[in-house]
Amino acid sequence: MPLQRQLGRSTLLFALFLSLLTPHIAHAQVSGGGFDQAVDQFFKHTFGWFVDLIFYTVPVGSAQFPLIVGWLLLAALIFTIYFGFPQFTGAKLALDLVRGRYSDPHNKAPGEVSHFQALTTALSGTVGLGNMAGVGAALAIGGPGATFWMILCGLLGMAAKFTECTLGVKYRVVLPSGAVSGGPMYYLRDGLAERGLPGLGKVLAAGFAVMVILGALGGGNMFQGNQANAMIVHTFGLPDGYGWVTGVSLAALVFGVMMGGMPQIGKVTATMVPWMAGVYIGMALFVIAIDFDQIPSAMRAIWDGAFQAEGVAGGLVGALIQGLKRATFSNEAGVGSSAIAHSAVQTKEPVTEGLVALLEPFVDTVMICTATALVITIAGVNAGPFPNPSGLSGIELTSAAFRSTADWFRYPLALVVVVFAVSTMISWGYYGLKGWTYLFGESRLADASFKLLFCTFIVVGASISFGGVIDFSDAAIFAMSIFNLIGVYILAPVVKAEYRQFLNKIRSGAIKRYR
Repeated sequence: MPLQRQLGRSTLLFALFLSLLTPHIAHAQVSGGGFDQAVDQFFKHTFGWFVDLIFYTVPVGSAQFPLIVGWLLLAALIFTIYFGFPQFTGAKLALDLVRGRYSDPHNKAPGEVSHFQALTTALSGTVGLGNMAGVGAALAIGGPGATFWMILCGLLGMAAKFTECTLGVKYRVVLPSGAVSGGPMYYLRDGLAERGLPGLGKVLAAGFAVMVILGALGGGNMFQGNQANAMIVHTFGLPDGYGWVTGVSLAALVFGVMMGGMPQIGKVTATMVPWMAGVYIGMALFVIAIDFDQIPSAMRAIWDGAFQAEGVAGGLVGALIQGLKRATFSNEAGVGSSAIAHSAVQTKEPVTEGLVALLEPFVDTVMICTATALVITIAGVNAGPFPNPSGLSGIELTSAAFRSTADWFRYPLALVVVVFAVSTMISWGYYGLKGWTYLFGESRLADASFKLLFCTFIVVGASISFGGVIDFSDAAIFAMSIFNLIGVYILAPVVKAEYRQFLNKIRSGAIKRYR
C-alpha cells in the first residue's frame, strides 16, 4: 500500500475519532471532569449498545447466561468430537513437539520462533490478571463448584485452540524479510477464498482485524497497566497520582521488546512465562502444603458445589455459568488471538503447531486457574453461605487467600501481577500490530506508528481509570470470536485433512524423530 494512502487513512480515522470525542470533552469540562471522563463517556454513550449486544444474557433458572460463552463453549465441544478428542489422543505428541523432538536441526523451516517460544508467547497473552482476579470473582459468586466446570471447559477449549492455530500456520504469509504475518485475518481471507467464499472471507477478516486492534489497546493494554499500578500502590502503600511513572516504565519495557519483532518477543516470553507460572504455582503449592489437612474438604466442596451448590447465587446453574465464564474468558479458545502468535512458528507442517497450541488452555485454565481456585477454597476465605460472606471478590479475594497463610505473600504476589501484566501487554501488542498492518499494509511506518500508539496507551491506562473503554475493549475481544468461528467452522474439513495427513507421515516415518 502506497505511503500516501496509509497516511490518508490514518489521518481520516483520527479526525473522525476527534470529531466524535469533542462534544464529550466539552461536557466533561463543564461538569468539572477531565479527559479520562470525556473518553469514558464517549465509549459508554457511543458503543454501549455494542457492549450490551456482545455480552447479551438470557435467563437460565435464576441465573443469567451470556450467549457469547455458549458460542465459545459449543465450538469447543464440536471440535472436540469432530477431531476425535485431540486434547487426549494428541497430548504426548504435543509434548514431544514442544521439546523439539521432531525439529530437524539441520533444515530450518520457515518461521521466526520455535514451538516452545510460540507457545509461551501465546500463553503470555492469556495467562494474566484474569487467572487471579477473574477466578476470585467466579468463586465469590459461584462458590467452589465453579472450579469443576472451569476445568471441564478448559479441557474442551484445547480442541478449539488446535483447530484455529493449525489454520493460522496453514494460511500464514511469509514476507521477503522472513517475518511472518498470520492469524485469523489471513485464514479467513485466503481460506474462505479457496472454499469459494472470497467476499465473506474479506468481511470477516477485516472485522476481526478491527476488533483485535481495539481489544489490544484496551483489555490487552490499558487494563493491564491500570491493574499493575493499582497492585503496586496497594501493596506498598504508595500515594495516588503517580500512575504515569508506572506507565512510562512499563511502556519503555514493552516498547523495547516490541522493537525486536517476533524473535525478540519469543525469547522474552520463553523466559518470563515459565518463570512467572512457576513462581505462582509454587506459591499455591506452598499454601496447599501448609493446609494439607484441608485438601479433602476442599475437594469435597468443589465436587458437591458443582452438582448441588445450594445457597450459591443461581444454584447449580450459577456455579456452572461462573466456571464456564472464567474458563472461556481466560484461555480465549475460539477467540483467535493465539493463532496470531502460533503462526510465526518454524515448521513446514501446520498441524504441529495446532497440537502444540492445545497445551495452552491446559496450562492457563486447568493448571493456573485451578491453582488459584484451590488456594481460595483451602484458605477458607470464601467459606460460608453465599454470596461470599467476606465481601471480597476478584484480586482482593485471591490476595486475602494467600495472605491468610503468610502476610508476606503480598510482595511476591505483587511481582507476579506486574509480570503477568507486562507479558500480556507484549503479546497483545503483537496481536494488535498484526491487525494494524493487515488493514494498513506492511511497512516501517505502519509498524512504528502502531507501536508508539500502543505504548502511549500504556501510560494513559496506568494513570487514569477507564470503565467504559475497558467494557468496550472486552466486548471487542469476544466479538473476535464471532468473526473467527464462522470461518473456522467452514474451514474445519481443511484441518481434518491436514491432521490425517500428518498422522500418516508420523506412522510411516516420513516425519522423523530427531531426539
